Order: sequence, then C-alpha cells, then structure tokens
Amino acid sequence: MNARPFFIGSEIYRHSSYGTWHPLRVPRVSTLMDMVRALGWIDPGQYRLSPRATPAGLAAWHAPDYVAALMRAEAEQAADDATRARYHLGTSNNPVFPEMFRRPATGCGAAMLAASLLKDGGVVHAPGCGTHHGMPDRANGFCFLNDLAIAILSMRAQGLRRIAYVDIDAHHPDGVEHGFGRDPDVLMISVHEANRWPRTGRLEDRGAGNVFNLPVPSGLNDSEFALIRDALVLPLVEAFRPEAVILQCGADAVEEDPLSRLRLSNNAHVAMLAGLRPLAPRLMVTGGGGYNPWSVGRLWTRLWAELDGRELPDHLPGPAREVLAALRWWRSGQERPPAPGWLDTLADPPREGPLRPEIRAMAAHLMADRGRMRA
Repeated sequence: MNARPFFIGSEIYRHSSYGTWHPLRVPRVSTLMDMVRALGWIDPGQYRLSPRATPAGLAAWHAPDYVAALMRAEAEQAADDATRARYHLGTSNNPVFPEMFRRPATGCGAAMLAASLLKDGGVVHAPGCGTHHGMPDRANGFCFLNDLAIAILSMRAQGLRRIAYVDIDAHHPDGVEHGFGRDPDVLMISVHEANRWPRTGRLEDRGAGNVFNLPVPSGLNDSEFALIRDALVLPLVEAFRPEAVILQCGADAVEEDPLSRLRLSNNAHVAMLAGLRPLAPRLMVTGGGGYNPWSVGRLWTRLWAELDGRELPDHLPGPAREVLAALRWWRSGQERPPAPGWLDTLADPPREGPLRPEIRAMAAHLMADRGRMRA
C-alpha cells in the first residue's frame, strides 16, 4: 500500500469549458493543480496523469449508442433535434463544446485508474471526477458521463464488494442512486439541499438497498452539518464496514456558491473527510459541483492538504496568491471580485449557528432507521 496519497489530474481541464455563459465556465481542477504546485505540496511520485476511458471501457455503465452519439456530437460540434431529444445533448445544461466527450471520458479514465491504485489500499484524490447526475443512456445535469458509477464498477472489477458512497454536494446524486440504490453492497449517503434540482432524494427514499438521503433546508450551517456527520454519516459508514469509501466533495454547498442556498464553510468538508478517513481501508475523494472559482479552488486545495498531511499557512505565499488573484468570475454580465481574505488564506471562518428542529428531526428519523441497514 502506498503511504502517500495519489493525485490524478489532467491538463484537459485547463483548456476546456462548457461555454462563456454556462456555470461550468470557471476553472476548477486546473486551479487546484496550480495551487498544490505553487505551495510545493505535491511530489512527482504522487501525481498521475489521467487516461481517457475508451468506448469499450465506458460500456461497463453507459449504453454504446449513447457513447457513440456523444462522440459524434463532439466531432461534428452539433446535435440534431433527434439527438437532443433522445440523449439530452446540445441543451442549455449539457451544451455542445469542443471537448464534450474527451473531458468526461478523462474523468472516467481517472475513476478506473483510481480503482487500480486502490486495489491494495491507500488514498486517491481525483478532483476531475464527481459527475453524479449522468445516466447510462443520456446526459443529465451538466454530467455527460458518470465517473462515479464507473469508479464503483471498477472497484468491483478489482475484487472489492462493500463500497460506501458519501455525497455532500448540494445536489442529490440521482445518477448514482439510479445505478446502485438497489444494491445492498453499496451504502449510499447523500446530504443535499431540499427542493434543489434534480428534486430527488427524499427522506423516505430507501429503495431496496442501503440508501440514506438527507435533504436539508436552505441555510444549513457548520453546526448542523457537524451533527449530521457525527450522529449519522460516520456511524453508518462504521457499521457498514466498507472495503472502500468514495467521498464526492462538491463545493457548491459552500455559502458563496451561486447554485445553492446552503451556508457551510469549507471547514465542514474537511471535517467530513477527516472523520471518514479512519473508516476507509481505501479512500477515493472526488470533486463535484462548485461554481465560484475561489471557493472551489480553496476548498479542494484544503482537501489535498488534509489527505497529504500538509499544514495550512497562516498567510498564503506569493505564488499561491498569484494563482487565486488571476481568477476571473462574471455573473449577470458583471465581473465579481474575490471576497476579503480569499487571496490570503485557504480556511474559511467558521459558519456555526443554531441547530434547527427540522435538522434534529431528520437526523433522528434516519438514526432510528439505520437499524434496517442490509448486511
């Protein structure tokens, strides 16, 4: 087992974008790569270049006709009406852009590589993964392919059976639940904003497997998230005794993200990672949502620091500050500046608050229900 975590990256994320008007126009993985290098936080032996999954490899989860349509849309840079209707390609959520197959196929290649690296144990950070909405036969919610489903299936191919999937993105992982919600050997826990797209993942949704959905109200704070973590998520994972844990760590639950109404600090995500790590003989940490370039870059850099045992500086050194200062973000036609402190530090101020009755009630409901976990 490798004692140091692996980081899987690719330059494709630096040069591809969903379009100037799309929420995924912002740099994310490339910012993280630049930050860890600027901070001197990655050794050559830890970095792995992500391969690109082949159509044959993608067929483990995705329908071959859909993969062919996705490749054709990239080659032609167009999707006709029939393709748009059948496969949801060329829509406002899932637009045509130059790397619309190669970019998500690179994420799926990273998922396959992560499973291989974790065969005998260890930790892998794959920030380009996290496309939890993708369906087997169509694009869905900015996700052309589902690298998390590919990760689970690739771990299975390595001989692993019991896999815990924890998702703390602001949006419910409907694609992953579609594939594994009836599988008793996959524990699925999702903490997501209630009444937020795709509006799935109700508290009552259990399926036939080990599914625990916690749709939280807007305004979720660090204190409430800590209750959910300590009273529900960590006990569930510990009781499940997984052979591997996947943590989907979307950054859109942080307060400054424009596509949710939660108010977490990035401390909440780091604390979840720290709590899960001792329970994971094998750990894969992925990206996910996140549409504010500074909150994404700072959070995902902190995750790597936590994984690699790096101490956060009180003040970022010049090269790291320059990476963050170079970011640009436009919303509603106006350039938005970074908030005070975002160029100086990685850690957010704590965003604690009261424990609302509805949070206590939902946590209690699932705690009472956890005895029904299938062995």
